[in-house]
Amino acid sequence: MGGAVLLLAFILSACGRFNINSSKYEINWYFPEEIATLDISKSTDVQSGIAIGNSQSNLLRINDKGKPVPDLASKVEVSKDGLTYVATLRKGIKWSDGSAITAEDFVYSWKRIVNPKTASEYSKLAIESHVKNARAINNGQIKDLNALGVKAQGNKVIFNLESPSPQMHYFLAFTSFMPQKETFINKIGKKYGTNADSQLYSGPYTLSGWNGTNGNFKLKKNKHYWNAGKVKTKVINIQTIKKPDTAVQMYKRGDLDSANISNTAALYKANKANKDAINIFSAATAYMEYNQTGSNKALANKKIRQALNYATNRQAFVNTAVPTGSRPATGIVPYKLAKVGNQDLSDYVAPGYEYNINKARQLFKEGLKEINETHVTLSITSDADSPIAKSGLDYIKGSWEKSFSGLTVEEKYVPFKQRLQDSQMHNFDIMMTTWGGDYPEGSTFYALFTEDSPQNNGRFLNSAYNQAYNKATTTDILNPLKRADDYKTAEKALLDEANINPLYFSASKTLQNPNIKGLIRNSTGLNVDFTYAYKK
Repeated sequence: MGGAVLLLAFILSACGRFNINSSKYEINWYFPEEIATLDISKSTDVQSGIAIGNSQSNLLRINDKGKPVPDLASKVEVSKDGLTYVATLRKGIKWSDGSAITAEDFVYSWKRIVNPKTASEYSKLAIESHVKNARAINNGQIKDLNALGVKAQGNKVIFNLESPSPQMHYFLAFTSFMPQKETFINKIGKKYGTNADSQLYSGPYTLSGWNGTNGNFKLKKNKHYWNAGKVKTKVINIQTIKKPDTAVQMYKRGDLDSANISNTAALYKANKANKDAINIFSAATAYMEYNQTGSNKALANKKIRQALNYATNRQAFVNTAVPTGSRPATGIVPYKLAKVGNQDLSDYVAPGYEYNINKARQLFKEGLKEINETHVTLSITSDADSPIAKSGLDYIKGSWEKSFSGLTVEEKYVPFKQRLQDSQMHNFDIMMTTWGGDYPEGSTFYALFTEDSPQNNGRFLNSAYNQAYNKATTTDILNPLKRADDYKTAEKALLDEANINPLYFSASKTLQNPNIKGLIRNSTGLNVDFTYAYKK
């Protein structure tokens, strides 16, 4: 899952070599970066999402087959026209402090995320849900939050939609819409979600030991969770380990139950044949964002952006910079996100990105002339803590400077949190970004680059793109084939204007403890779900 712009690190899986000295009631896990927040409405990064998704619950939860099934709701009923959803809460569900979870807690969470004062970057999902007045409230046209089409009626939460939303069931399982207790948030104030004690928990685990800045914490079994009897693991120990080699060493010593081997080429080559290695498919795309606000006049020039795209050899990039199981990107929507009939959506919509150095040089020459320059300098920002990010940026710098005599590329490495802030504030020339899908449907990617999207960090306006996206999510919303055709048009519009530069579709291998059972890993949304995971 993904934030302003969200860098989704390679998705970690669960598990590793079994340590006979560790308790079968504990799982030992790690994150490559610290979590940023426990605020349900403001979380955007993968690590925070995993922490929230395992310590909170929603009306539905994604099962091991990737389908939304009842969690805090006993059932969700949908009207024939697809415009009304009625969720009936289970009896006796409680917060971690023992107080009752009510229908009003769900209504408040939806109101809070669309409230412009919250400044939630994931308010876009509420808009994508087509819940009545979500867009109008979020953009300030309607001031009354009570006008939102989410109401409480006894033990029922009722959703009224302006038009059908095929992915609505996934939103009812998504972390951003998990319940929040208004009285608790009002009491905590600005500290809400900034440490483990400033949050109430509705899920299978509670979180402890996080003070807001440290990297280590625990997920502990929540005795008040409605299905606590089926939760077998008492404690999940989580620590931040930024060096991939360290994680692999700890796994082999039995100190961790997982270790991603796809963060460096050397680790991947040395460990891919390990009997504990498994494939992890994450519906995520790595791409470069161009700042088109005019702060760098070269990037405001379409021909120069097109030149950079033509000069990007994606196959060579994967072979050289990330030879760790990923594949060259053919567009923004990634492999294994969704299908159109029997065809992968990424293949269906592929607009034709290609490597053509002669075209690149001609366009670059013409672009320089149009901006009246003979040389330009471009800064590319990436994550300081990621070896893959560094090797990728090194490759781009070398290949681009070799391709263009009038170009200097400066590498800028910043910590993960700083990179998110720079993205949000448009403080970059070119940003290396990875986005992971929130649900298995194309709009989870195509919503990124609309004119009003918080994730459109390049701040570009592409009218053809907007028209195609709007048609896909309104007129053609219930026709999968027509919707896919609209997405194909949108992809072509991005290519034509060179608004972004897709690099690769993420895939990875991880070493996994074969004694861990019941763990659910999703390619979208909550990537790692420990609810029913246990050591055999």
